[in-house]
Amino acid sequence: MSAESPRLFCFGLGYSATHLARRLMAQRWSVAGTCQSEEKRRDLAALGIEAHLFDRERPLADAAGVLAGATHLLSSVPPDGAGDPVLDTLRPVLVSAAGWRWAGYLSTTGVYGDTGGAVIDEGAPSAPTSERGRRRVAAESAWLALHHGHGVPVHIFRLAGIYGPGRSALDRVREGTAQRVIKPGHAFGRIHVEDIAHVLMASMAKPDPGAVYNVCDDEPAAPAEVIAFACQLLGVPLPPPVAFAEARKTMSPMALSFWRDNRRVDNGRIKRDLGVRLAYPTYREGLAAILSGEGL
Repeated sequence: MSAESPRLFCFGLGYSATHLARRLMAQRWSVAGTCQSEEKRRDLAALGIEAHLFDRERPLADAAGVLAGATHLLSSVPPDGAGDPVLDTLRPVLVSAAGWRWAGYLSTTGVYGDTGGAVIDEGAPSAPTSERGRRRVAAESAWLALHHGHGVPVHIFRLAGIYGPGRSALDRVREGTAQRVIKPGHAFGRIHVEDIAHVLMASMAKPDPGAVYNVCDDEPAAPAEVIAFACQLLGVPLPPPVAFAEARKTMSPMALSFWRDNRRVDNGRIKRDLGVRLAYPTYREGLAAILSGEGL
């Protein structure tokens, strides 16, 4: 593999990974990866991304051949009840592949569980309160074992709530699905999808195998504040306030799991160690940029 031709292979070419792929391709990287449907594969091919079908029940065909030439590896595939689908089906191939310069696993700040609103950094213990969070902790450990046991240069990225074009409070307000849920003292962390790509690229430029990074913006905020700001940007009336005790009656189990935990996550490491300067340090800059970009 030549230093002049970096190639990313991404397990799970979803929202965040595709944004990263676009940025890397603009810098003359080649990108390949996996998806779960023929329709998605065609969409990715139209972007110039080589995509292969993969899930636990449909292992990657000719994995060694598909991964040949890849210099960088990213997985955004979530664990299921049986474990991590990528590692469970492809661990020997990943270990034996030569030339990895960097590998990343996208996890979640949900591994910290509930801190009662206290601020925590990467040194805090994992204490997930949901089964989904417990699966993430196990997956992180399994990926880090590739580094500690086999020398694969794995990095862990714990992402806060992801938003960006087509997936933000602006969309929910327009769709009429936004609720202004009131739960005093409760805040969520967020991160713009472009800042996720920024952090990953900064890590690729400055590898530190075994490192764990919180990826969130500078200002955890109550969801009601974010909805109110989106309404202000769009010039529409605020939806009526709804007490959490009432709103929870119609929430899905997944939605309730997000409201179970209240924590504030420190993002200092990505700034100190990677030199990251967030393009969207709060939801205000992020939402304003999304709205501005829609008119381009």
